[in-house]
Amino acid sequence: MIKRFFLIFFSFIFLFSCEKDSDVIPDNNAPYYDGVNDVLIRNYVNRVFIDLLGREPLDNEMLVEVDTLKKNDLSLSSRIALVHKLQTDTNFVSGDSSYTHAYYHQFYNMTKVRMIEGASNEYLLSEMNNELQRAYSDSLSGDMIGYYSHTYKANRYKNVVDSERKYMNGEIDINQVYTYMLDNPVYDLINMNTFNFVNASFDNLFFRFPTSTEFEAGYNMIEYNTSEFLMHQAGQSKTDYISILLSSDEFYEGMIIYAYKTFLARNPSSIEKYNLMQFFSIDKNYQKIEQFIMSTDEYAHF
Repeated sequence: MIKRFFLIFFSFIFLFSCEKDSDVIPDNNAPYYDGVNDVLIRNYVNRVFIDLLGREPLDNEMLVEVDTLKKNDLSLSSRIALVHKLQTDTNFVSGDSSYTHAYYHQFYNMTKVRMIEGASNEYLLSEMNNELQRAYSDSLSGDMIGYYSHTYKANRYKNVVDSERKYMNGEIDINQVYTYMLDNPVYDLINMNTFNFVNASFDNLFFRFPTSTEFEAGYNMIEYNTSEFLMHQAGQSKTDYISILLSSDEFYEGMIIYAYKTFLARNPSSIEKYNLMQFFSIDKNYQKIEQFIMSTDEYAHF
């Protein structure tokens, strides 16, 4: 899959940089980076660190990364290498444990901001413990229905907190991360009742509201547990509804839109979405989307 990504990536470069004797376009020279001064390079490194790790680089980190980029003539491969390093390097870094630890912590926090208004882990764990205490009290009184209900609710809080570690360790994929971000008591509280839940889930994931047909199917599926057909899949429960949304092609498209809005403050073009969907819907590797966007001249301001 990695080879396929770079094949797609560099094919864009090839298509737009090949020169044909019979079709010369004036003023279409290849990018020339010798004119990029140190301030722009430092700004780029600073931005990558903040976006991926949630902090500015230390002085020694700035010196190393700027020097590396300059030695490689600001090539696309050197920019991708910088982004990849911050996403995956497990060597010890003072204050962060490691770059990868800091990266996934930042990703987790930003995902919570997107989905559950940035609810803190302290709040989530406090509510989880409250539910476990209620479950324990119910077990002592013999109320097994209450026991299972509160235990289930506690586990839904726990799933959100555990998703950071599990995603970092490769135990769950990005679909499961967002499943936990939708299926928890905080999201339910923010989006009270089924009407709001259906509209919010479409808006949060797809950046649009459901059509009347989609809304009716989702509403009936959740509210009445009736068998419905949504996005070419059948379901008859809230669990089915969430699974359908997060296994749809539109979920991957929504993640691409989210990345462009986050890092470039714009929506992707149709061709940008199409090209990135070719691998993302298969390997589910969101980190490649970040690498692609953050290595562009548009992001770097070169």
